Amino acid sequence: MKKLVLVFAAIAAVSFASCGNKAAEAAKAEADSIRIADSIAAVEAAAAAEAAAIDTVEVVDSVAVTETVEEN
Repeated sequence: MKKLVLVFAAIAAVSFASCGNKAAEAAKAEADSIRIADSIAAVEAAAAAEAAAIDTVEVVDSVAVTETVEEN
């Protein structure tokens, strides 16, 4: 009888150990996805800022010259 109780206790302990930490794993996965989303947003913001800077340079470079210098 003692062996039967010991076997049931061992099975219960293994089942509890195998079912644990689901909430911790879910929280870690959510934190990882938030971190990745923040990284992607930062990269996209940097690319947009660079594109805006390039657009500004193109506008400045496209200004027409209205005066000419005459040589003597």
